[in-house]
Amino acid sequence: MMKLGLNSAILPEYTFEQLIDYAAEVGFACVEVCCWPRGRAQRRYAGVTHIDVDTLDDEKIAYIRDYCQKRSIEISALAYYPNTLDPNPENRSMYIAHIRKLILAARRMGVATVNTFIGRVSHLTLEENLAIYKEVWTPIVALAQEQGVKIAIENCPMLFTQDEWPGGQNLAVSPAVWRRMFELIPSPSLGLNYDPSHMVWQQMDYIKPIYEFRDRIYHVHFKDIRVLKEKLDDAGILAAPLEYMVPKVPGLGDVDWGAYVSALNDIGYRGYACIEIEDKSYESSDADVRLAIRQSYRYLRQFL
Repeated sequence: MMKLGLNSAILPEYTFEQLIDYAAEVGFACVEVCCWPRGRAQRRYAGVTHIDVDTLDDEKIAYIRDYCQKRSIEISALAYYPNTLDPNPENRSMYIAHIRKLILAARRMGVATVNTFIGRVSHLTLEENLAIYKEVWTPIVALAQEQGVKIAIENCPMLFTQDEWPGGQNLAVSPAVWRRMFELIPSPSLGLNYDPSHMVWQQMDYIKPIYEFRDRIYHVHFKDIRVLKEKLDDAGILAAPLEYMVPKVPGLGDVDWGAYVSALNDIGYRGYACIEIEDKSYESSDADVRLAIRQSYRYLRQFL
C-alpha cells in the first residue's frame, strides 16, 4: 500500500515538532520535509526549513528519528526545489552545494530520497539546457549513487510568474525530456517525483507515462489543478499559465484520482505519496490551511 503523507511547505510557521505532531494527529504515515537554507527564498512555498541540514549533527539526527518513530511518522524525502541551473554562477553554486548537503544528510538520517528540480536557463533552448544539465548533474548524481540516496525530480515546469517566462525554471517537464535526461545520466539514483497536476494544464496524458517510467518513479505528489476553459480560450496556451489555471486541493480540480492511483497500483508502486497544497482558497488562516489538509486526507484515503 502507498503511504499517504504531506509536503511540509504549506505549514511554514510550524516547528519540526509541531509539523510531525499535526501529521500524526491527522493520520498521515509520512511527511516530505522541506529543508531550504534559512532566509534564502523569494517565491511562495519556498524557503521553508523544517530541518536545518546546516546544523545537523548526530545528536539532532537521533532526536529527529526518535521523535518521528514515537509518532509513527516516516520522512518520505528531504525536499528542496531551487533552479539548480540558474545562469547566475553564485546562485547556481549555492543551490548545488545545498543539494549535496541534503544528499549527505539523507544518508546519515536513513532517508532514501531527496526531492528537487533539475532547473533551467529559461532563455536557452532545450538542447543547450541538456548540455548544461549533463555537466551540472553528473557529479551530483554520482554523489547520490555513492551515498545510496535517490534523487526524485518533480515535473513542475516552474512557469507561473512573469519572471519565469518564457522557458520556466525546471527542465524536467515531459516524457520526451525525461528520456533524454536518463539517457545522458543513466544512473538508477536519478528518478522522478511524479505530479499529475502539472501535466493537466499542459494538456498532456498523465496516466500513460506512469507505465513507461515505472522504474523511475521514486516519489509521487497528490496535487490538483483546474483548467479555466473560458480563460484558456481567451488567453491561449502561450499566456502565463496562471492566467488560465488554478491549483486546487485534491478532488476540486481536473485530476482523475481514481485513474491515477489505479495506474500507480498497476505498476506496483508502494512508496510515498504526499499531498501538496497550493490552493489559495484555503490560505486565509491557519484554520483554513488545516481544513485543506484534513479535507485532502479524507478525500484521498478512499483511493488508498
